[in-house]
Amino acid sequence: MVVESEPCPAQPSSSPPTAAPAVAVEVLRARAYLSRVAEPPAAALGVFVAQVGPVEAAERVRRGAVPDAVRAATGARRTVDRIDADLDAAAALGARLLAPEHPDWPHWAFAAFDNAGVRELAAPLALWVRGPASLLEVSERAVAVVGARAATGYGVHVAGDLAAGLAAAEYTVVSGAAFGIDAAAHRGALAARRPTVAVMACGVDRAYPAAHSELLARIAATGLVVSEYPPGAVPARHRFLVRNRLLAGIGAGTLVVEAGVRSGAQRTAADARALGRVVMAVPGPVTSGLSAGCHELLRHGATLVTRPEEVLEAVGRLGIDLAVDRPRPTRATDHLDKAQAAVHDALPTRAARDPRWLAMEAGLPLDVVRAGLIDLERLGLAEYRDGLWQRATPRR
Repeated sequence: MVVESEPCPAQPSSSPPTAAPAVAVEVLRARAYLSRVAEPPAAALGVFVAQVGPVEAAERVRRGAVPDAVRAATGARRTVDRIDADLDAAAALGARLLAPEHPDWPHWAFAAFDNAGVRELAAPLALWVRGPASLLEVSERAVAVVGARAATGYGVHVAGDLAAGLAAAEYTVVSGAAFGIDAAAHRGALAARRPTVAVMACGVDRAYPAAHSELLARIAATGLVVSEYPPGAVPARHRFLVRNRLLAGIGAGTLVVEAGVRSGAQRTAADARALGRVVMAVPGPVTSGLSAGCHELLRHGATLVTRPEEVLEAVGRLGIDLAVDRPRPTRATDHLDKAQAAVHDALPTRAARDPRWLAMEAGLPLDVVRAGLIDLERLGLAEYRDGLWQRATPRR
């Protein structure tokens, strides 16, 4: 018997998903049980599942016939069996359980968790996802945009602009749906009519913060709301810190827009660095405590970015996604040679002078000054009046 891990119908999107391949029901049920029985990141349990498979691992966890490290992580909840309730609650919401056995699992992106070799950065055992987007597809071109909850107007403006620019370039913006920078990033992507991904520190059936219930509904209509916590799980401080590794792991890079020296965004940046991802930061006023964390990241090697093109250059294709330099302001005197510039500097703006006076002022031979005056007149930078010369207002 198999269970279709296909998303339930959502609001129409620009790219409707195709029917997802099936996952064996016993595998899906085992993953559902394991996602509740151990608090993420469950490194020891993840290793055990990789060794014996999810179905046998679930059965042995139930019996307590597991290594000591796995017993320590699962002993308190191993008798809690809410498989049917969790799967039914997800289905009622239009959500589904995504398992590593599913072709939509982003193995390439999540390989960084295993390569990091850090217990706190263990890969998720499964993910509860709500929305029509493919996690595999969105992870192929994604950037995490994070920052302070109590963001300034500057930070909110920059986060929204950067997210909209990334979305317009067909990159998926990944964030945590919190107040401040997270919300601005999601809204910027939605304004560009592109899907965005919200990674939660609670079940996908909970709107946290509650004020963002409408925002989360908009995200789920075209993108994804993702959590490794089963339905009904409540947010907790340590879960936000654990959640941050998924933000860092899904995206090719992590962009910190505003952050204090001690902040969750700093933790996300540290996780991204440990996972081998690009870390970027936006500078701000040196007097702002909410930019102090960004400046600290920049001092320790983060890439400074101020516009979407620079983010794309940092995370995009080598030698292809290059940021074009911004146009620089020019002056009419920019292309003068050394002698012409000296003559121009000597020209008064009010009282006109004769060439001999200008030669003395510029410290140049008279014939060089005369030639320079002719050139400057041709360029509209000098005016000749009754045998005398003065500086002209440059032509626009």
